Amino acid sequence: MERFSSSFKGYNINEVNKFVDEMTNEYSSIINKLKAKDVEIERLKNENADLQRKLNNNNLGSIYSSGTEITGLARNEAKSIIEDAKKNASRIVNDALLEAEKIEFKTENMKRNMTVFKRRMRTIVKSQLETIEDIEELKLDE
Repeated sequence: MERFSSSFKGYNINEVNKFVDEMTNEYSSIINKLKAKDVEIERLKNENADLQRKLNNNNLGSIYSSGTEITGLARNEAKSIIEDAKKNASRIVNDALLEAEKIEFKTENMKRNMTVFKRRMRTIVKSQLETIEDIEELKLDE
């Protein structure tokens, strides 16, 4: 779980941006892998079609059965890879959303703390000003 350091106005923007960039890059990487698998599936489909044409031309039953097996295995592997990629993508997005919620909660808490701090500081400054006024009145009376 990523931790961010805080700055005067909340969390360090550069760290948060870096985290979001990393999540975006990881998500893009998964998408690119999915696209590569789609290309591989298409290549295997074409290879299967070529094997079927050869079977029709040469009456080679063994090529057909091998092509069918390879195609089946490739489809199963492709499905498995796609399912894993979707699960990973969902996990990454969910983790990012949870982290964003935590950051938002902490930001709101810091805003409330800042409001309380300002109120207390105003009270202290007001009290000090009243003390200064009292001192000036004492000096004038003497």
